[in-house]
Amino acid sequence: MIKRPIVFSLVRDQSIFMTAIMSLLTFLSVLALGVALSIGTGVIRWNNQWELFATVQVTDTNKYESVQKTITENMDKMTSVTEITNEQMQELMSPWVSGGNIIKSYLPKMWEIKFKTKDDMAHIGETLSKDARFLPHASALKSSTSAGWKMILMASLVLTLTLGAIAICISYIARNIAMLHRRELEILNQIGASDNFVARQMQIIVGKICILASGCGFICAVPVLLLVLSTAHSARIGLMAMLGLSGGGWFTLLLLPIAIVIFAIWITRKTTINILKNS
Repeated sequence: MIKRPIVFSLVRDQSIFMTAIMSLLTFLSVLALGVALSIGTGVIRWNNQWELFATVQVTDTNKYESVQKTITENMDKMTSVTEITNEQMQELMSPWVSGGNIIKSYLPKMWEIKFKTKDDMAHIGETLSKDARFLPHASALKSSTSAGWKMILMASLVLTLTLGAIAICISYIARNIAMLHRRELEILNQIGASDNFVARQMQIIVGKICILASGCGFICAVPVLLLVLSTAHSARIGLMAMLGLSGGGWFTLLLLPIAIVIFAIWITRKTTINILKNS
């Protein structure tokens, strides 16, 4: 089988420059998507962790026994019940309040409860709300969840801008190749070469650059992403500690460089066909 020669080619400096640019853009794309997926996983884990937890506060000591009775009667619907002592409350409030035993009379009686189901939580919470403050942890931590979604939005915006930059760069590469090989295009046009043939030649060049660049960008992005996750896990508490990537997340990241190559080849074809139609 006779190997068909490639009509167009790039000089070494141009090839290196374009490969470097595409590698950088792929690196940023993989990193942005990885951060977005990691934060999304963290938000889901965070919500699942706290959605069955609630705190009960009794400020009126006359209602303490009524609340205690309600909790005792519904123990079968709870996974765990922890009553927070005055000493623990004082320890929690010590950075802001001082005064020894004087504040004991002002401290509310508190329980931290984990329910078995959301329905149990809603039903018992309605009963407890008559005599105490019922505070679901998921509601109290909405600000953390909201911050997580905003971070996902920002990472998605970076990803979108990076993909837009890739489209512009690929279009520039195709136009640059066409300008460098204008004479060859004229010859091909005179001998009756089809637009599809010319576009395919351009796609071969851009495809080779993008395959190499996407591979390099992905390989460089993975250790940086692992470092980000390791740093987040070192926090040990809070939403940051929940960040992570599942098997599906890593598979999605692996598909991104492939999608970038396909996208680049498609952009090259569209750009080349437009150039040939306008020439």
